[in-house]
Amino acid sequence: MLRIRFNFFFPDQLAAYNTHPTLMLISYSLFLIGTILLFPAVLILVQLISNKKPRLGFWGGLLVIVGLFARAFHSGVDHFAFQIVRSTDVDVATNLVGDFYGMFHVVNILNFSIFFGWIVLAIGAYASKVFGWFRSLALGVMFTLALGVLKGTNMTTIISLTGLCIALLPLGVEVLINGSRPKLKTVLFYVVIIVLVLGSWLFMSEMERPN
Repeated sequence: MLRIRFNFFFPDQLAAYNTHPTLMLISYSLFLIGTILLFPAVLILVQLISNKKPRLGFWGGLLVIVGLFARAFHSGVDHFAFQIVRSTDVDVATNLVGDFYGMFHVVNILNFSIFFGWIVLAIGAYASKVFGWFRSLALGVMFTLALGVLKGTNMTTIISLTGLCIALLPLGVEVLINGSRPKLKTVLFYVVIIVLVLGSWLFMSEMERPN
């Protein structure tokens, strides 16, 4: 939603970063965080589906998780393209991205897996009675979410991600309420990881500052 005001395709996304760098950085970072958090969410859904429909759970989860790797790869390309805007100018970045846009990479093979994966997961969720027909349909709508480098936000994006929230947010609340509480050492482990990540980010920020 933070970048919905800007046109969907990459020249406009780069131009938006040039004029609103903080806004675009926050927007793309939040999307990447959401992609990462989908990994445990999908694993939990797969576990529930597999109690009654193990094949649908396995294949749906595998296809979606492989597709999440592709989305993470694209986020890295997005970040690099934004750094070109920052270090040179938006015209240079647009020309460079235009030159390699659509160039083959092994990740391209994974692109379509996530589309089919959401459909398989939705069918599995309904067939295993984890979700009713409405939440299963909402989950399946995720197959319409665009995949690729420097994608903006349009109505299809909003519809697909709204469907994802309808399907998974109630499940997340249910898991948090009824699931077992994490052990103290598990919580401490993640706290240490977060501190290390933030510490390394602050250290690199200081290193990049001009003397």
